Amino acid sequence: MHTADESARSPVGAIGRVTVPIPADGPGEVLVAVRGGSEAYTAWSATSIDRDTRVVVVDSVSARGVIVERLPS
Repeated sequence: MHTADESARSPVGAIGRVTVPIPADGPGEVLVAVRGGSEAYTAWSATSIDRDTRVVVVDSVSARGVIVERLPS
């Protein structure tokens, strides 16, 4: 598989919304718009993030796990 193909499937840089609150010491869940649809990912963040907060995916830690940051309001 080519690198360009892999980057097209990566959620990094995509915008999402928190569906299960993300605590500072554990994972939550986000719904991210990727590949023409929305997909749920287990998500971690350096700070706690409440439900329905808009986030951006900054890194991918596994096929279904991502690191997110809160979008500025």
